[in-house]
Amino acid sequence: MESSFKSVGRNPHQLYYLNLQRRSEKMERGMMEEQNQMVSKRKLRVCVATCNRADYSKLAPIMFGLKAHPESFELEVMVLGSHLIDDYGNTFRMIEQDDFDVSSKLHTIVRGEDEAAMVESVGLALVKLPDVLQRLRPDILVVHGDRFDALALATAAALMNIRILHLEGGEVSGTIDDSIRHAISKLSHYHACCTRSAEQHLIAMCEDHSRILLAGCPSYDKLLSPTKNNHLDTIHTWLGDMVQENQYIVALQHPVTTDIQGSIKIYGLMLDALISFNKKTLILFPNIDAGSKGMVRVMRMKGIEQHPNFRAMKHIPFEQFIQLVAHAGCMIGNSSCGVREAGAYGTPVINLGSRQTGRETGENVLHVRDADTHNKIYHALELQFGKRYPCSKIYGDGNAVPRILKFLRSIKLDEPLQKSFCFPPVKEAFSQDIDHILETQCALAVDLGGTNLRVAIVSMRGKIMRKYCKPNPKTYESRIQLILSMSQDAIQDAVRLNCRILGVGVSTGGRVNPQEGVILHSTKLIQEWSSVDLRTPLSDALHLPVWLDNDGNCAALAEKKFGHGQGVENFVTIITGTGIGGGIVHHHELVHGSTFCAGELGHIMVSLDGPECMCGSRGCVEAYASGMALQREAKRLHDEDLLITEGMELKKVEAVSAVHLISAAQQGNAKAQAVLKTASTALGVAVVNILHMTNPSLVILSGVLASYYQSPVQDIISQRALASSQGIKVVTSDLEEPALLGAASMVLDYTTRRSC
Repeated sequence: MESSFKSVGRNPHQLYYLNLQRRSEKMERGMMEEQNQMVSKRKLRVCVATCNRADYSKLAPIMFGLKAHPESFELEVMVLGSHLIDDYGNTFRMIEQDDFDVSSKLHTIVRGEDEAAMVESVGLALVKLPDVLQRLRPDILVVHGDRFDALALATAAALMNIRILHLEGGEVSGTIDDSIRHAISKLSHYHACCTRSAEQHLIAMCEDHSRILLAGCPSYDKLLSPTKNNHLDTIHTWLGDMVQENQYIVALQHPVTTDIQGSIKIYGLMLDALISFNKKTLILFPNIDAGSKGMVRVMRMKGIEQHPNFRAMKHIPFEQFIQLVAHAGCMIGNSSCGVREAGAYGTPVINLGSRQTGRETGENVLHVRDADTHNKIYHALELQFGKRYPCSKIYGDGNAVPRILKFLRSIKLDEPLQKSFCFPPVKEAFSQDIDHILETQCALAVDLGGTNLRVAIVSMRGKIMRKYCKPNPKTYESRIQLILSMSQDAIQDAVRLNCRILGVGVSTGGRVNPQEGVILHSTKLIQEWSSVDLRTPLSDALHLPVWLDNDGNCAALAEKKFGHGQGVENFVTIITGTGIGGGIVHHHELVHGSTFCAGELGHIMVSLDGPECMCGSRGCVEAYASGMALQREAKRLHDEDLLITEGMELKKVEAVSAVHLISAAQQGNAKAQAVLKTASTALGVAVVNILHMTNPSLVILSGVLASYYQSPVQDIISQRALASSQGIKVVTSDLEEPALLGAASMVLDYTTRRSC
């Protein structure tokens, strides 16, 4: 024994503890295997979430299947969305009538039926779902389709590490539904799709093939099973005793959220065509998507609810609705029921608009994608009404539910939760040109002044790499041509300077709509420059994105990025040049106002009856303190021989200007001093008004007169402003080219945001 211990290099105590450790490890392995077996044997807790009448028709067969196998599954039912809204039929009641215990009801719809309400509904659902999911703790969450409610469900479950089974992923329909559907697919761990094409789409989206089930549509399990109900009784219940099969129309049209106005127009044309066609029509209200309120308004304006040929319904139970579709003379609209379920019966269908573009359809579907006239829709009704087509089984063979239940049983909960994607092989090669790395990112800045047109290449740090200047033409055509010519020259020079032009920023006088890139009204100094779309011709010709704003706002943007306004949350910039302008920055954002008039600081009235302003009014600060106003007063004094003082010299060919007025005042000319005092007071009063309205922490004076006005304006603030505003500082700009730098900052700021 002793020699054997030595042969393995261990003493008896070491072997004893080694054997004890092995027995302990063996027991632990046995316990883990037993736990895994218990996990595999326990019921799978499946939560089915239903949001509306349409998805319940697909989910109900699965719910019945789960309920029929209590030994394998524990069913939890979550109801949310439009199920709980009275205007849409309170359809949660049909779930209760089907004898399902509803585990949770979530009111998640924000009314409004517009784009914002849809977004708010998603947000509200995301706020409420975590508590419910934590309480239910499902192993699998089953979500259906492409609704915004389902997106909220999938997002919440994915973030809470709950496995998701997505029904009807991989399909294509041509609207925002596609984006939502594919987003849900990417969040989901398992997929039950309806068609071979959908399966291939999911594989192309890099989903794991082993987690995709080609099941067919669960609603087809109901459609293709024999029914005991008398379809004539159903027809008479909803359409009246005199209506027979194949002698009525079913209409169901939903809004397309990416083209709401187009949806409402098509809906109105469809109703007109149905009225003209003069057949009994069962019409269902549209779903809750953005635009539905407008469609209902059109329905009521046309008197559809009172029309003898129409029966308008908010909800019909699915079993009865599908019987009505099966025996209709025609179905019209853009519901997925028309391209899916109706095909199982060979019912003729007219599909209007783009909502189902891309869906697989049988020969029973006639598409009117460009449904822009009453006659097109009416002609389609003439072609389709009363026909019968061969039954189509594109979307299912009636055995989807057994396949889905088997698929659920095969899910191993001990498998890693983290999804893995099956990306196709790609060539791993990377190269980058040194010239590209060393390029200076720049903006092309354009400044349209009353006298000159200037173009500059401006770097990310505000350095003007090159500047070009020419007289501003008097006509629209000449001005556009010159802008393009100077810009193209600058772009060519940028290549030689190793500058990469990111976009074009334009500063111009007048009122500008920066969102649309349109000059609404110009100043009198720039002719033929009102109602001008400047963005389109520049962008088309230069192949660059284009931003524009008025010169006052651009000066404020320049200060915000390169000047005294850097890091300042609230400030005002005032341009004191030929005219008076400026821009207001509030909470780090430029204020444009509802009609883009914010920042028209030169037209703050400082007198009830003062000199006439260029805007046509009187008493504006621009009429007192602008360069043009000072020039007007200088000419008046000169004409009265009251301007020139001893030591001043004015050549005969030299025009009288504000410079001469200031020079005369500095040399003691009392008349000139009085004019400048009035101008300074007017500007100071205007600034006090600004302080009391916007309460900035800084006032920046820019332009040729800024240095002269800075001290007087500061004095007026200390004398006339409220005590809480008297300490606000007035500074003069250090920027030499605020208009060009501001125009450039529109481009450079966007680029910075995009690359962050």
